[in-house]
Amino acid sequence: MDINEVRGIHTLLVMIAFLGICWWAYSARRKKPNDEAANLPFDDDDIDRRTLENEKTEKKQ
Repeated sequence: MDINEVRGIHTLLVMIAFLGICWWAYSARRKKPNDEAANLPFDDDDIDRRTLENEKTEKKQ
């Protein structure tokens, strides 16, 4: 077994790992968690809005 065979096996293993990760990431079971993660930046806006509203009501009291 020479270095080129080792490189070929390594390339094949890395390709299989890459395809496995892609399959896992785009599988139907990951749809809901991926959608939730995609909306995380927008959740900050709701938190900021609620914080500002709470600060306004505290200042009025």
